[in-house]
Amino acid sequence: MATDISGTSLKHIVIIGGGFAGVNLARKLLRSNIYSITLVDKNDYNFFPPLLYQLGTGFLDTSSICYPFRKLFRFAKNFRFRMGELQRIDAVTHTCYLNNGELHYDYLVIAAGAETNYFGNKNVQDHAIPMKTVNDALNMRNVLLQRAEEASHCTDLEERKKLTTVVIAGGGATGVEIAGMLAELLKYNLKKDFPELVGNRGDIHIVNGGSALLEPMSEQSQKDVYKTLDDLGVKIWLNTRVKDFVDDKVVFSDGNFISTKSLIWAAGITAKIFEGIPKEALGRGNRINADAYNKVAALEDVYVLGDICLQTHQQKFEGGHPQVAQTAIQQAQNLAKNFVALHKGNPLTQFRYIDKGSMAIVGKFMAVADLEKPKWHFRGFIALNIWLFIHVMSLINYRNRLKTLYNWGVAYFTNDHSLRMIIRPEKKSE
Repeated sequence: MATDISGTSLKHIVIIGGGFAGVNLARKLLRSNIYSITLVDKNDYNFFPPLLYQLGTGFLDTSSICYPFRKLFRFAKNFRFRMGELQRIDAVTHTCYLNNGELHYDYLVIAAGAETNYFGNKNVQDHAIPMKTVNDALNMRNVLLQRAEEASHCTDLEERKKLTTVVIAGGGATGVEIAGMLAELLKYNLKKDFPELVGNRGDIHIVNGGSALLEPMSEQSQKDVYKTLDDLGVKIWLNTRVKDFVDDKVVFSDGNFISTKSLIWAAGITAKIFEGIPKEALGRGNRINADAYNKVAALEDVYVLGDICLQTHQQKFEGGHPQVAQTAIQQAQNLAKNFVALHKGNPLTQFRYIDKGSMAIVGKFMAVADLEKPKWHFRGFIALNIWLFIHVMSLINYRNRLKTLYNWGVAYFTNDHSLRMIIRPEKKSE
């Protein structure tokens, strides 16, 4: 049954996805009070993807990076939240079909983000640990802790090494940050929590298909990160691709392999595909082609934002804008202005992405930051503070910011934290 926001004659905008793009678009539009908004997401909460790895390594708890949509928009007029997943759209009847019903729209904005790309490798998909959602992060924490517990009483030295060896596929920011965090856990916490494993454990490996870690960043950042991870004892494999993960072996394209039970997959993403989107509208990585105003040319009144959007109108970004938070936020802000202009009959503004730079943190004392304007490179304490400020201020509300700062402060000054617990829902038979 189709649903709408009753009691209003305002045009209805349905936003699919409550990430950076969806939430920022809804917030901006609700200030104008000229549209009714329905936000659709498969979860009932917004979460902060750049800090997922800290949830997965036990440095932050779930409530530090998550916030419920219904509470976030509790006092917003002309707003509804719908928990569901988009299945297909009918652009002719202006209807989107969810897994639990239908929604009619005047304008549809798809900001559903991306999902893990396994590049067609079924074994990796079935057995690796992804890092894209809150569930992924919690699963990673549980799996790694469970395997450490198993290793602590395992008498087979070869099996113990498999249980404590971790391979991270992907040398981007996520892979680098996971490697640094795990290396510091071993350095500071192993002898406290698992004295049985001291001097008798596996290694942390990071594998990247390119010739450097953090390839989009400056050469100096790449060198700084490589040295820091190397000093922490991380084994670095460059120009190497994971070909398979079978029989407790991560097999590389050159025939080498590492024996392990734990492969963390941070090697790539691909956009989600929805029925009703014409194939000719899809571009590289299944991203949906959009014009300079984020409109899908092949469909009427359908727009796309964030990771799922492919715009090629800017000369500097002819291959599409980077799939990062800043792109999603800036696109959402521009589209909100254009919806207001559309309502008033004013000219629309083309989207222009402003690259503000890149940054990554590698453990407790090291971070790197490359700022575009002016073009500066920072490392160490200064970069660490830049990273902390940007990430704290990007969290969705003050509650998240204060809680995250508290957890970081405890971990920084004590080299410890209390979140290394295995918590799983009880599995009941069908």
